Amino acid sequence: MAIAPQNNEAFLREVDEELRRDQLAGFWTRYGRWLLVGVLAGLVALAGWLYWQHRQAEQADASGEELSLALRELGEGKTEGLKARIDALAKSSNEGIRASALLTSAGMLAEAKDLKGAAAAYKKVADDTTLAQPYRDIALLRQTAIEFDTLKPAEVVARLKPLAVDGGPWFGSAGEMVAISYMRMAKPDLAAPLFAKIAENEKLPETIRSRARQMAGVLGVDAVDQTNASDPANAVDESNADGQSNATGQTNESAPK
Repeated sequence: MAIAPQNNEAFLREVDEELRRDQLAGFWTRYGRWLLVGVLAGLVALAGWLYWQHRQAEQADASGEELSLALRELGEGKTEGLKARIDALAKSSNEGIRASALLTSAGMLAEAKDLKGAAAAYKKVADDTTLAQPYRDIALLRQTAIEFDTLKPAEVVARLKPLAVDGGPWFGSAGEMVAISYMRMAKPDLAAPLFAKIAENEKLPETIRSRARQMAGVLGVDAVDQTNASDPANAVDESNADGQSNATGQTNESAPK
């Protein structure tokens, strides 16, 4: 007896589904173990990476606390055994901790009057391309400050001119050394406007601005403190002073001789 077309389609569908189940069972039997091993290996790797990240964070926190304590003790003059601790921190895998420790170590050499050693230590930081640029810039600035009297003016300018940018973080110190170097090179036309810019920058320490104002004046550039000049109280004081001066002059002129 012939099979009806609908029954024939149902039969073929059942055979196809059974064949797929057999193939899936065979695939799992053959490769299932390795897939499971791969998934577990991936989970273990992820767990290991997360643990490593956690340990790195813990170590950075511990190193940061140790550096903070060392700097506090340095400020208090407690230097016994401090160098070894700073040197250990200078080997930290954390960039910020390592750079800060290296700069502190160089500063300790300068404080101990070992200027040659301090300059070399700062140079090491300045030349370290694995450190962020701000650390390298301040190291170069301090190295140059230590070596300033022994360097040719042109070398100072070459080193610090990129840092002597108005608005930059090192403009005050770098700009002052560059301006002085211009004077030593007999280039007052370059020194004077740089001194004037330093004097006019209200974000810089007053000590640097005051020196720059005096030097600009010596070079014939008017670098009046705009803050004081624009202060109404100062204007009133000056007006009163002028009035008193005029009154005194008139009194003196009318006095009998």
